[in-house]
Amino acid sequence: MKILVTGGGGFLGQALCRNLVERGFEVASFNRGHYAALDALGVEQHQGDLADRDAVLAATQGIGAIFHNAAKAGAWGPYDDYFRANVLGTRNVLAACRAHGIARLVYTSTPSVTHRATHPVEGGTADSVPYGSGFKAPYATTKLIAEQEVLAANDATLATIALRPRLIWGPGDNQLLPRLAQRARAGRLRLVGSGDNLIDTTYIDNAAQAHVDAFHHLVPGAACAGRAYFISNGDPRPVREIVNALLGAVGAPPVTKHLPFRAAFAIGAVCEGLWTALPLRGEPPITRFLAEQLSTTHWYDMGPATDDFGYVPGVSIEEGLRRLAEANRP
Repeated sequence: MKILVTGGGGFLGQALCRNLVERGFEVASFNRGHYAALDALGVEQHQGDLADRDAVLAATQGIGAIFHNAAKAGAWGPYDDYFRANVLGTRNVLAACRAHGIARLVYTSTPSVTHRATHPVEGGTADSVPYGSGFKAPYATTKLIAEQEVLAANDATLATIALRPRLIWGPGDNQLLPRLAQRARAGRLRLVGSGDNLIDTTYIDNAAQAHVDAFHHLVPGAACAGRAYFISNGDPRPVREIVNALLGAVGAPPVTKHLPFRAAFAIGAVCEGLWTALPLRGEPPITRFLAEQLSTTHWYDMGPATDDFGYVPGVSIEEGLRRLAEANRP
């Protein structure tokens, strides 16, 4: 079977491509750019924009299954940019499945679709934790729309599943951890609140493993078809502990200073106003959405993923940190 990975050049995308190639699948990717790392894996690359329906249809000819991982992420930016990538792009992927008779679609969602201000989640499942509302970030809003449309598309000819990995980290991350380390080295990193709130995280190889596990069980009528699942290492830890462990693994100083939630939320509101009115380049250092996320307990039950498609994290946090430190040695 030939499998297409959208966003194959990204952090999770490359891990998915590598995992699938190692299992003997023929793999293609759909990216905005071209990646030497995918060439080295023997992955066939298609370049284009997910919002371009014709480009998506062309890239999915001869494909047997799709891992739809590409998305516009972040806590800031114009809503239309997020809508084009995350909603229109997903609609085009669904249309391609119908047009070419592709029977399996594994969609990468996010726990952010359940975000509700500072409401904590402790051991919840996708069946027990409701969707959020009143989002303060277009990323969460558009990923919610896309997830609902993916799950609604599940039927007798197309089996779909949505996976919600929580805070993916590990070697090869060129987004989250480098930004944290840069701020820590500049003395500009703060914990929001006490830092005692428990959070789930996901080592990169476990995130890829969960997607492939789901794919192998995904057929029309399967227990996992048409459903969403939280994915993580299943090992919730205080945000202070995990952030400082990650910083230590890449040789960055620990974060020791705190910012009260109310202050962080107020500063986030001011930053959002300034970045909108002026406008300023890049993302604000803090937004209201980030303040809520960073200060709130969020951890999830992996039981449904284990029961329905056999997901058990293969790499512990300690082993992941060891691999991360090794990858960052001079």
